[in-house]
Amino acid sequence: MAKGYWIARVDVHDAEAYKDYVATAAPAFQQYGAKFLARGGLYVQLEGPVRGRNVVIEFDSVETAKACYDSEQYQKAAAIRQRCADAEMVIVEGHDG
Repeated sequence: MAKGYWIARVDVHDAEAYKDYVATAAPAFQQYGAKFLARGGLYVQLEGPVRGRNVVIEFDSVETAKACYDSEQYQKAAAIRQRCADAEMVIVEGHDG
């Protein structure tokens, strides 16, 4: 089964409130076996608009990635994030080739 990945591009407007998001999201990430592959850090703009943070999170499957996002615990965190940051998020299926 192919892995599932969250890809998020985020502009944080309130760094202190974003810390609350991170803390609130942590139990959901732990419960669903999330593995952070990229979490902010250096990036190189190649094409198109950019945001300040780029995040890639690996899950065992697309279904697990979606279940994490839909979980009650993550939705509490998402409500915090939506107040202190702008983001685009997608779930993509990994390539088994």
